[in-house]
Amino acid sequence: MTSTIERPFRYEKLQQSGKARRGVFHTPHGPVQTPAFMPVGTQGTVKGLEIGLVRETGAEMILGNTYHLSLRPGEQIVRELGGLHEFSGWKGPILTDSGGFQIFSLAQMAKITEEGAVFRSHIDGSKISLSPERSIEIQEALGSDVAMVLDHVVSLPNEAKVIREACDRSIRWAARCQQAATRADQAQFAIVQGGLDENLRVYCAEELGELEFPGYAIGGLSVGEPPPEMYRILDATCPVLPADRPRYLMGVGRPEDLLEGIRRGVDLFDCVMPTRNGRNALAFTDEGTLRLRNAKYQTDRRPISPTSPERVRQHSRGYIRHLFMAKEMLGPILLTLQNLAYYQQLMAGARQAIEEDRFEAFYEQKMNGWRNGDE
Repeated sequence: MTSTIERPFRYEKLQQSGKARRGVFHTPHGPVQTPAFMPVGTQGTVKGLEIGLVRETGAEMILGNTYHLSLRPGEQIVRELGGLHEFSGWKGPILTDSGGFQIFSLAQMAKITEEGAVFRSHIDGSKISLSPERSIEIQEALGSDVAMVLDHVVSLPNEAKVIREACDRSIRWAARCQQAATRADQAQFAIVQGGLDENLRVYCAEELGELEFPGYAIGGLSVGEPPPEMYRILDATCPVLPADRPRYLMGVGRPEDLLEGIRRGVDLFDCVMPTRNGRNALAFTDEGTLRLRNAKYQTDRRPISPTSPERVRQHSRGYIRHLFMAKEMLGPILLTLQNLAYYQQLMAGARQAIEEDRFEAFYEQKMNGWRNGDE
């Protein structure tokens, strides 16, 4: 099969430090400097922030969700309003998830066959059918730069037979997604499954590698397994993935997980953690996490961090705590901005460290600093 990498998508590796990679992922809506973190805009918006503020954090690529946008407002409405870029006001690259994780999270209401999944809408209980072809149809209507193939995610730990069946099905579904593609301006990323079985992960990566996708994701992690187990699977999987394609670790995670992924060769990340935790009064900093509802911050005149965005830095910890205690919406907005900016600063620092071939020292410095945060 002819590679689609000659389309408007290309990964360019600039530098390496150990296994950590510094590169650029070129897309029709502009380049993405990697390693990169993508804020999650599930329903066409990054919760709590106007799209210009998301840009101010330094983000270059955001994520939307096929399942949610197909239900509300509907992919055809998004298409009529100019596609997801014009709809949301985001001018840079956008990646859309396939809906596979929703099949996993709604598993009690889902029936999965070789054709696809049938489950109930979380909004009104209506029946929804999601096949590989339907997932791509929705994502092409949304007009994202990167469309994820539909995969079969299972909880971990699980029976070996269940994991193997889901892995094989994910490979077959990936091929069907590839066959369903009609847009040259949209790249598909395959998703490596296989649970916590290293051999199964390698098998899945090799099988998907034969299909020559423009990018590869590592999925089915951060679903209940301890972090060291995830790192072990990354150790086994990343070396098997094509070196000339971007590698994306889906749904991860904590700042330390991002650095653990980078030092194993991962290029792209996404997670709701910085936004969700921001809405719940938790701030990420170089000194670890701050839980702003704690009484010790009531009269704390310091900013969240000296490196916080100016909009956040002008307010004291005591004031931001007050906003949360008074249930003022500004509190979640400010900490969402803080956390997304922090994640972008972390990625920028990692990129510079790789360029200067000192990533391991950067990793150690950050990990040591984070040990001092609020428990």
